[in-house]
Amino acid sequence: MTTAGLILAAGEGRRFGSPKAAYVLDGERLVDRAVRIVSEAGCAPIFVVLGAWIDEVAAAEVIINEEWSEGMGSSLRVGLSRLQGEIGIDRVLVCLVDLPGLTVAAVQRVMACESEVVAASYDGAKGHPVILHRNHWGGVIRSAQGDKGARDYLAAHTDKVSVVEVGDI
Repeated sequence: MTTAGLILAAGEGRRFGSPKAAYVLDGERLVDRAVRIVSEAGCAPIFVVLGAWIDEVAAAEVIINEEWSEGMGSSLRVGLSRLQGEIGIDRVLVCLVDLPGLTVAAVQRVMACESEVVAASYDGAKGHPVILHRNHWGGVIRSAQGDKGARDYLAAHTDKVSVVEVGDI
């Protein structure tokens, strides 16, 4: 089963003061760190959605979200819409760029779950990354609005969501 990586990194980082994707932490931009983590965990190919800040990202295909100011939902729609044209990708691991504590081991644990919809959990609280099987992309595209991303879709399909605890890694 082929799992692509989709890094959502289009925001302007209003509260942060600048786009988080470009922020350098320990000598590495957050966007490059996110790509490295999901790549090392086994995702391929990897796509990065950019918008407020645009630059090249090694080892990933950049997707531009012209409507980035609408919120994360627009980035998720743009990213999944682009992936729909990719033959051979069965599911996508959606990850936010601003997860500096995310580890390869946590992503691998989430990826090991074969359910159609998987959400990471940190001490019982659902979070990212999230895996969406291709069967759910259309529903998520239709429901993703504002900064909620897939939250409403996942809430409406709780019977399909497997939760994988990664807070202990």
